[in-house]
Amino acid sequence: MNQEFKILIVDDEPDILEFLKYNLNKEGYKVFVAVNGKTALEIINLENPHLILLDIMMPEIDGIELCKLIRKLPNGDTFIIAFLTALDEEFTEINALENGGDDYINKAIKPQVLLSRIKALFRRIDHKESKSDIKVFGDLMINTEKMLTYYKNEPIQLAKKEFEILKLLSSKPGKVFVRNEIFTKIWGSEVIVGDRTIDVHIRKLREKIGDQYITTIKGIGYKFVF
Repeated sequence: MNQEFKILIVDDEPDILEFLKYNLNKEGYKVFVAVNGKTALEIINLENPHLILLDIMMPEIDGIELCKLIRKLPNGDTFIIAFLTALDEEFTEINALENGGDDYINKAIKPQVLLSRIKALFRRIDHKESKSDIKVFGDLMINTEKMLTYYKNEPIQLAKKEFEILKLLSSKPGKVFVRNEIFTKIWGSEVIVGDRTIDVHIRKLREKIGDQYITTIKGIGYKFVF
């Protein structure tokens, strides 16, 4: 189960990175490391980690500023961010949590206690994702509640029916949706549309998000592939 979860550790101290990565790898987590904010943002865009362990005291971009930048990403609210720091001051803790952090962990914590805290955070992720309206498929992000779509973190303008088709197909990746099912769920059984209507909407979708996500099953329908 742990292999399903990805953790990004951001710290400018190599010894800390090595120590944390070693202990988290032992537990089966997939771990990424970054020594600065710029590298961290690149990894976040590529890997979409579930949990980010973020040092506060770093050069150029400190942890709190980096947290703010992460929260401004289109899918920024989906990450769990835990500040990991040697500072033991109430003001620092309050500042970290008020600026987007979900937890605050002292670096002096014992490995087993740290792992327990991380497991607790992942239980929070399970709960959060069960209610989340945000779906991420590599470079594609779909916010079903706000009807927003992003590709490579850039907003994509979709017509209402285009979005509804994308939402339907992506709700069950790998499932083949037959044409009649798509017609009924998107336009309703009482609405008459031309036979090429779905094809036109699919073509426009592919122009906007690329053709790698939607596959045509000739003579049957379409499926979302990821």
